[in-house]
Amino acid sequence: MKYFLAICITILMSVNSISSQEKAITHKVEKGETISQIAQKYQVTPFDIYQLNPDAQSGLKPNSVLLIPKKSGAKIVEIKSNPINSNVKGPTGVTHEVTPKETLYGIEKKYGVSDEDLKKANPFIEKEGLQIGQVLTIPSKNSVKNSVVNKVATVTQEKYVYHDVLAKETKYSIAKQYGISIAELEKRNPEVVSNLPIGYRLIIKGTAPKVMEQADLKKETKEVKKEIVKQIPIATSTEVKYSTYEVQPKETLYSLSKTYGMSQEEFVALNPELKNGVEIGMILKVPVKTSLVNEERKEYAALTKNNNLGYRKRMVLLLPFNIPLIESDTINSNASRLKKDKFLNMTLDFYAGALMAIDSAKTLGLPLDIEIYDSQETKNSSNVASIIKKNNLETANAIIGPFYQSNAEIAAQLLSVNNIPVISPLSKDVGNPYTNLYQTIPTSEVIKNTMFDYMRAHNGNIMAVVDKKKESIVQYIKEYQKDVPFVAFKENGSVSAESLKSMLQKGKMNYVVMETGNTWMIKTTIAAMVGSMSDYQVQLVILEPNETLDTDEIKFANLIKLKLMYPSVTRDDETPGGIVFEKEFKKINSIYPSDYATRGFDVTFDTMMRLVQNKTFEETVNSAATKQIENKFEYYKKEDGGYTNKGVFIMYYDSDLTIKEAN
Repeated sequence: MKYFLAICITILMSVNSISSQEKAITHKVEKGETISQIAQKYQVTPFDIYQLNPDAQSGLKPNSVLLIPKKSGAKIVEIKSNPINSNVKGPTGVTHEVTPKETLYGIEKKYGVSDEDLKKANPFIEKEGLQIGQVLTIPSKNSVKNSVVNKVATVTQEKYVYHDVLAKETKYSIAKQYGISIAELEKRNPEVVSNLPIGYRLIIKGTAPKVMEQADLKKETKEVKKEIVKQIPIATSTEVKYSTYEVQPKETLYSLSKTYGMSQEEFVALNPELKNGVEIGMILKVPVKTSLVNEERKEYAALTKNNNLGYRKRMVLLLPFNIPLIESDTINSNASRLKKDKFLNMTLDFYAGALMAIDSAKTLGLPLDIEIYDSQETKNSSNVASIIKKNNLETANAIIGPFYQSNAEIAAQLLSVNNIPVISPLSKDVGNPYTNLYQTIPTSEVIKNTMFDYMRAHNGNIMAVVDKKKESIVQYIKEYQKDVPFVAFKENGSVSAESLKSMLQKGKMNYVVMETGNTWMIKTTIAAMVGSMSDYQVQLVILEPNETLDTDEIKFANLIKLKLMYPSVTRDDETPGGIVFEKEFKKINSIYPSDYATRGFDVTFDTMMRLVQNKTFEETVNSAATKQIENKFEYYKKEDGGYTNKGVFIMYYDSDLTIKEAN
């Protein structure tokens, strides 16, 4: 597999401009020169030089000749003065080469310059964004001082701009709308540092006219609030109800605020202790979610080629190969990078699976044109906006990727005008409500709901054994599964066998939902269930992965007896189709497919089959659910916009020591 992946990298890195050498000049390397110095001299990036001179990545040799890309229509001159204004006299501006994981904020803080001054000195940042390998000009202190003087001179003439806060707006969205930072917004409006009240009039630029009396301002704000209230959908209850929630491992302020539909600022205002950071076990105040509406489940169907309209469809994959980062890495070889970089391995595995799906499409003769681009993404940056613009992706029929939720949302936002489906292949985040964004990973709430729906569909009698430390599960059952009783515990922490047996019913399956990592609690629950099997039908159920069940302390034979059942996003496919896929993948890549490789196949193949129907992608999503090798795709429209996947498998331990899918 690693050999195959290394070949993938080599192929991808070679897909450069064919005519690049025709538009190049030469440079003779002098002793002591570096790539960065040469790039700065010719106003190009190190990446540009490495593209034409791949051998240079192993080091520069004096007197060797490099090809330097010549930018069309631009003169190549040596930078000798501050490029902000060649007429300004003073110390020369410093330059800075952007490295991986750097941000504008970090660079500005490092050199003590403002966001405005840095962008003024490097206007291309506004259009292209911050990219690895860029050489930035850091304005000198004199130029910054001149900028400050100019500001002071014009401040009295600056136009007054204000913004009235609407429902669901955040500081981030408002700051982004006006091209300013959150810090600038808070500096002009210190009253909103702790919260952002609806109807508040924010000063964006300039100074509020002094002629407006405070009473008039209050009156106008009140009128604005009345208009805003008219825009807010009427809820069943005007009072917001709150409950408590215990922070779980790997949860962040971002993920928590998304889960409860709040901005990060609003969430911190509700829980001031979060100002010092998120810690596992913290008890937070959270808004109670409204009960989910039961929807009629979709029928599963095997989609076949059904395109009688005669035209081809265009599908695009945006995958984070991050080729410029690989090319600029002069320390690690491709092989060593593959050993260290888990994200790259995940990307290439997904890509390998997607290629299998594309080959299947060719075999089936599907009328599709496939394009693959390097999204060059990290959690906080990507090349998505540039790719969409340069390649006119507004005309595509579907986009798979990017990987990170924030970048998928950027793509969805840019393509929302034409309602181009953006399929988020790997993100588990809840996501912002974009009508054209499709989340392929079911949320944790959907997974739990599916398990309870299954038990009720089989007329089961349900009870719960939940550790008090599992506050989130306790809260979930109390809110969404109110008819499920909790089994009592003894003073020593063991499950009360009497309490459990008193809840069992004859003539139906009794499902015992157990959520705890406590070994003693698990043992006593299992003992009570096994002891009642002579009189009752019982089955053990878990909602989340439980590592304690895999230890030697818990007898596997008892889990088989109780037919342990659980919800899962994926399954091990032992059908003829699944076996053929594994064999073909191994034949090509010399290794069996990983979960990411199989997901790459499933997401890509499912999207392609939906595109070759005589209807739009959205219409197929609304009419049919599908089941691929290891994943289900059962999309439903969310109330606030976009689609979520509710395709979840119910798996159980069978008596033949295998894990099977429940019917």
